[in-house]
Amino acid sequence: MMTESQKWMLLSIVLLIGWLFYLLSPILMPFLVAALLGYLGDPLVDRLEARKLSRSLSVTIVFIFFTIILFVAILLLVPLLESQIVALVNKLPSFIDYIQSNIIPQVLNITGLDAKKAAQGLDLSELKKALGANWQSIGGFAGYLINSISSSSMLIIAWVSNLVLIPVIAFYFMRDWDILVDKVAHLIPRHIEPLVTRLAKESDEVLAAFMRGQLLVMACLAGIYSTGLWIAGLELGLLVGLLAGLVSFVPYLGFIVGILAAVIASLIQFHDLSLLMHISIVFGIGQLLESMLLTPLLVGDRIGLHPVAVIFAIMVGGQLFGFVGILVALPVSAVVMVLLRFLYRSYVASGLYGTQSENETKAHPKNTK
Repeated sequence: MMTESQKWMLLSIVLLIGWLFYLLSPILMPFLVAALLGYLGDPLVDRLEARKLSRSLSVTIVFIFFTIILFVAILLLVPLLESQIVALVNKLPSFIDYIQSNIIPQVLNITGLDAKKAAQGLDLSELKKALGANWQSIGGFAGYLINSISSSSMLIIAWVSNLVLIPVIAFYFMRDWDILVDKVAHLIPRHIEPLVTRLAKESDEVLAAFMRGQLLVMACLAGIYSTGLWIAGLELGLLVGLLAGLVSFVPYLGFIVGILAAVIASLIQFHDLSLLMHISIVFGIGQLLESMLLTPLLVGDRIGLHPVAVIFAIMVGGQLFGFVGILVALPVSAVVMVLLRFLYRSYVASGLYGTQSENETKAHPKNTK
């Protein structure tokens, strides 16, 4: 057991680390991204190393694999997404006309509101003019982003520095990951090292199941939804599918958001709900595959992170530390959940909660008769 002075020292160290993290958060982003890549790539490197390849060669192979995936995704997705955004903006003026000529009159008939007062309070013509005047600049989003970055010398220096730093740091993280873990383990006081090691392994299981497994599930669902909606004839199928896959880290959220976005996209494209049945089939198949195949196969039941806890952790991290906080929100929440479960088990097993015989008597009162 730790003495009072040791507990206060440990608390001081934790607070100091948190304070330094807060101060250094503006420059930590490339290091955290690189650490995430190193964590995701370490199992692949270990597998290649088990096949008698050197550590450096294994890291090089995995690093090249990650780089190819990233560049292929950028080359394929960015032009497609830009074209779909342009198509969306081009169709919005006609959709606004449809709302004004069909939807609003029906709503006024149902509610009994005065048409003139409603028209004064809801004037969509200005929105239509703004869209018509700015659709070209919206469509050239990629070029606008590059020009805006180039217009500021400090921004472009930071951008290029991160592009250079992240791959270099990620390479060293992958190569020395096991060494770093061993060195950190040697710094732990010997009398609590077995407990800390066990809790760290539980945290790693939770985090690995979520980060590696859930990312694969999200990518698979994005592909399923995008392909299905494209086959159904929805022009914005890729945009909707990626959105639904991105938010599917929360159970059923991707399903709900995807259906709503697909229905809105269908209304914009066709001005009716002719694709409603097709959309329902696509997302129904995706939900069945997620629950019966993808999640059991890729994630399993080891996460233990409640969806509300995931959302709360991401929002708190973003509020406190910005993008850096979002990056560390899930790892921190995984560790916190493991610690809370450990504290719960310790409390139940302690004398404060009650002896084991008393607990069994309370849980099974019929056995005492």
